[in-house]
Amino acid sequence: MKRSLTSGAFAVLLSVATIFSAQASTTFLPGMPAVLDPNDIYAADKANQLSDVVKQYPSLIYVPNTQSSDVTIIDPKTYKIISTTKVGREPQHVVPSWDLKTLWVNSDKGNVLTPIDPATGKFGKPVKVNDPYNLYFTPDGKYAVVMSEAAKEIVFRDPHTMKIKKTISSQCSGVNHADWSLDGKTFVVSCEFSGEILLVDTAKMEILKKQKIPVLNKSATAKAHNGMPNMGPMPQDVKISPDGKTYYIADMMSDGVWIMKAPWGKMTLLKTGVGAHGLYVTRDSQKLIISNRNEGTISVLRFSDNKLIAKWKIPGGGSPDMGGISADGKIFWVSGRYDNVVYAISLTDGHLIKKIKVGTGPHGLAVYPQPGRYSLGHTGVFR
Repeated sequence: MKRSLTSGAFAVLLSVATIFSAQASTTFLPGMPAVLDPNDIYAADKANQLSDVVKQYPSLIYVPNTQSSDVTIIDPKTYKIISTTKVGREPQHVVPSWDLKTLWVNSDKGNVLTPIDPATGKFGKPVKVNDPYNLYFTPDGKYAVVMSEAAKEIVFRDPHTMKIKKTISSQCSGVNHADWSLDGKTFVVSCEFSGEILLVDTAKMEILKKQKIPVLNKSATAKAHNGMPNMGPMPQDVKISPDGKTYYIADMMSDGVWIMKAPWGKMTLLKTGVGAHGLYVTRDSQKLIISNRNEGTISVLRFSDNKLIAKWKIPGGGSPDMGGISADGKIFWVSGRYDNVVYAISLTDGHLIKKIKVGTGPHGLAVYPQPGRYSLGHTGVFR
């Protein structure tokens, strides 16, 4: 007796065939884990989809306090501080390693990376690294990429020992944030002080292209930016869309997000709020969370049509900077850079759940563990 496929089963097979067809037509960076879904780069980042590597790690919030040069650890269940530990001078970000087994504290003025064991929360022996303002990892896990902001260098290092493999001039000022293309072959880097972005070849470790961000906000006042004079565009965080077709680049002085066709092209500005800074993809891959640091708001962008669908104001004002989304996708944890606090914000309706006092100048906090197979770095960019 022959059995015919049901319409549902046929649809599933068609979907699988479409995925394999799309993957076959794309050449990926050698050694990079296969993309689970070419229409959703973040397919491995769904709610509570923790890898076997991190399943047993305690859920904690790691907060680097730049001005007090320490790291505060918060229990997200009780909203209580567990500990505060001194590290190298001016810790900027807490970064998950590519293999998910280590958290690295980036102390750029202290010239060290301090490892934390996420299984125990214990701090290890600092590793000497010049000017580690930010830290990323190539999609194949082959290199750590240190953004040496003051030194104007992008330094490719061994992802475990941090020994230098190759150093290139950033050719710009304020090299800072980054994100990778769908195929992993290139990545876009922001240069906040010269108002530029770079396109970098991952395997060759070379800068391919550079372009200036358009100047569209000449009339912005210094008062609107916490006393900072507006010298032109100041690009910050970079994030790619789930389908890999679009880059989003936050611009603190243009008060919005630049939208650019991937891997490179012309940019258009979407105004989001004063001091647009951090970018975070929701667990359902439907929305982009944008922290507007200088007006104390959070904007929500819908990927399907690039429309802003919500804007949430932090009660009493605030300075939301960098952070991450809880493993279950319900809470956005973000540092209050100029208010010495951490905010826990509901991603359901944007209400402030809790405000926690921490050290001075909290910056790139990490929510850990998070879903994903491997980390590209920063405060937790997973694939």
